[in-house]
Amino acid sequence: MKTKIAGTIAQWLFILCLPFLLFTASLGWAVNSHWLYNYGFQKYSVVQTPELAEFDLEKIADGLIGYFNSDEEYVSITVTVDGQSFPLFTTEETIHFKDVKGLIRLDYWVLGGTLLYVLAYAAVCLFWRRKKYWQQLAWALVGGSGLTRALMLALGLGALLSFNELFWQFHRLFFSHEFWYAEGYMLKLFTDEFFYDAVLFCALGSGGPALILGGLSGGYLLSTRKRLIA
Repeated sequence: MKTKIAGTIAQWLFILCLPFLLFTASLGWAVNSHWLYNYGFQKYSVVQTPELAEFDLEKIADGLIGYFNSDEEYVSITVTVDGQSFPLFTTEETIHFKDVKGLIRLDYWVLGGTLLYVLAYAAVCLFWRRKKYWQQLAWALVGGSGLTRALMLALGLGALLSFNELFWQFHRLFFSHEFWYAEGYMLKLFTDEFFYDAVLFCALGSGGPALILGGLSGGYLLSTRKRLIA
């Protein structure tokens, strides 16, 4: 009886961990994606602020990605225009980037923890050599992927219907100051449209793998059921 209860708890933990794993992995990819930075800079930032075209935008993307994965407390990026070099970000902006870096580190920790648990649970189910444990894993994947798709659908719809309000509430919840709205090149580089696309990319980056995992697991359960009936 105790073993059955423990197994049920472990399965539900797997279901709850899967959405966090897929979303934090998608967010981690976005933070480290040169393509996403360059895509957003070229599509929105340069169009809205033509002077940014004079900057080395790839160097800025490299500098930010390197900073988020370094031990440096504050970001330090210099740009050169007409032979004149100067810091890209103001003091207020560097403080905000420090807070953003803290959230990214939290994302990495959640990603690592959920990945460890999901792999451990899957390993136990797969190598226990009992078909019922394979089915438990498949059901957990179906449940976890379904929960992930539901959450990402809600996130996508929320962004489509009221992105500015969601974005505002997010900053009020996770930041204790308003340096995220400091005037400077930060807001020119990272426009609201940039983040809107990034949110949709993350939602798709989480929902897509969830759809594949759910489909494969559902197919496995359906095939085993047909064999039992036959």
